[in-house]
Amino acid sequence: MSPVLAIDPGTTQSGWCSYANGVVLASGIEDNKQILHRLRDWHSGHAVAVEMIASYGMSVGKEVFETCVWIGRFTQSVEGRASLIYRRNVKLHLCGTVRAKDTNVRQALIDKLGPQGTKAAPGPTFGIKSHAWAALGVAVTFSETRINLSFQTGQDVATSAALITADAARPDPCMAVLKGCE
Repeated sequence: MSPVLAIDPGTTQSGWCSYANGVVLASGIEDNKQILHRLRDWHSGHAVAVEMIASYGMSVGKEVFETCVWIGRFTQSVEGRASLIYRRNVKLHLCGTVRAKDTNVRQALIDKLGPQGTKAAPGPTFGIKSHAWAALGVAVTFSETRINLSFQTGQDVATSAALITADAARPDPCMAVLKGCE
């Protein structure tokens, strides 16, 4: 299985993780401009998965829109070949519920891959911090399910619907708008 480069985008910095065959190859948190500059070299030989923002019908602030811009820039930099993974799919895959919190996702990743360990005896998840944990969740979910939520493929709605249980599923009003633009 080819390695996956996963990104948890933020307004100015993003977490990233390179992952293959159940092993974290590298991870970090860097400025978005630096990630964008290096992304073309990084994705060579890697599948690319980026966490996507979903609408829940609530008003959002400037930060959400800035993050959306970065998602688009990251995707464009790999010529649209990035798969977009919704956070709810990560939660459902790793924890079995969309109601899971970040701490639950982190613990599920530790249970699956192994403990962080110490500097003297590093474990499989040693050195992963903050947003890199979210990126690892995206990487593991993509690797194990091969979700492809790229708007280019048109599979985003069907794939999401198949992965979300009926009691947790809510229609995404943004998708109805996007479908009308085709």
